[in-house]
Amino acid sequence: MSSLALLVVLLFVLLGVMVFGSLVYLAHRHPSCREPLLVGLAGVAVLAALVTPIVPR
Repeated sequence: MSSLALLVVLLFVLLGVMVFGSLVYLAHRHPSCREPLLVGLAGVAVLAALVTPIVPR
């Protein structure tokens, strides 16, 4: 992997952490949404599903 690809992977990891944190915060402020951890993990899973085909290129 080139250093550019590694930087892109790092960017996606940081984006995933940010999405996870924001979804957990949203679910915590509005508990009727679901349990905060499940909402955050669902968001990260969707992000990972979108990013996974991009990373091997």
